[in-house]
Amino acid sequence: MRKLEGIFVPNIVPYTEKNRIHEAELRRIVSWLIDKGVSGIYPNGSMGEFIRLSFEERKEVIRIIADEADGRVPILAGAAEANVEAVLEMCAYCAELGCRAVSITGPYYYQLSQDSIEAYFREIAAQSPIDIVVYNIPAFANEISIPILKRLAMDCPRIVGTKDSSKDMCRFLNLLNEIKPQRPDFSFLIGWEEIMVPALLMGADGGTLSSAGVVPEAIMKIYHETSNGNLNEAKRLQFKLLELFNTMVHGLNFPGGFRIGYEMRGFEPGPPRFPLSDHEKNYLNELRERIACMLEECGFAVTLSKKTASETPTQSSEVIQDIVSKVMDKLN
Repeated sequence: MRKLEGIFVPNIVPYTEKNRIHEAELRRIVSWLIDKGVSGIYPNGSMGEFIRLSFEERKEVIRIIADEADGRVPILAGAAEANVEAVLEMCAYCAELGCRAVSITGPYYYQLSQDSIEAYFREIAAQSPIDIVVYNIPAFANEISIPILKRLAMDCPRIVGTKDSSKDMCRFLNLLNEIKPQRPDFSFLIGWEEIMVPALLMGADGGTLSSAGVVPEAIMKIYHETSNGNLNEAKRLQFKLLELFNTMVHGLNFPGGFRIGYEMRGFEPGPPRFPLSDHEKNYLNELRERIACMLEECGFAVTLSKKTASETPTQSSEVIQDIVSKVMDKLN
């Protein structure tokens, strides 16, 4: 089976006014991303707020995306669940839908020993009907140590890759050095935009990058320019997009900043699935203007739906010009 490589997009899940999955809008997002040339789709990751969805809703998200993609791109589906039985049920479901592989984090909430984490992945790998990508995201789940991941890669054929969102380039290099010479078919996906180009240069096979849902054109261009050895252009684009990424990722109530990014590209993300304080609501309104200006200054047309446009506070031209000037100072 083909190796996992390229950019898999961790998409948001849009909601209706009644806070249900907005199927039509989700399908529109998926087809738009595919038309923009992304390598694959990655449902039920952190960007998709899988932890805020029920088990059945997580299944529904994958069903919709698999149906809409219809084999046009591979799907790497999030299958992080609370116990082995639930993970395996999700693995079987994803296999039935024709997904390429599943992504599974280390166990979350409870702190476990590395021995227990290894046993957890070995049990899943022994029974899974679909290939597995081990997802290391220490901010939200137990970290998977390099020795454990190496043993899993060497011993478990079902485990075909890793996604690393630790933001630790030293760790990523050591992973590459420990595993890739012995298992060249093993996929290394980076999960943090700020080190995308360095990771690709050192041997990463691609990434699962949240910004690709907002500016797929730019992320795919960086990927292709780096892969083709056009490093000056790749570095230029990497630096140019840093401010946009940092603004979206560090906003209050993650992934609120990215949902605003989708909104600026013409989609209707719908209401958040978690209550917002008045302070957060005001902050996100300010963030909306900043992200709109950044997207425009990076060359992307900002398109608001009629509904969004009617709800977005109008600022004076002087204020908008001030925001643009500040953004330009940082981009130049």
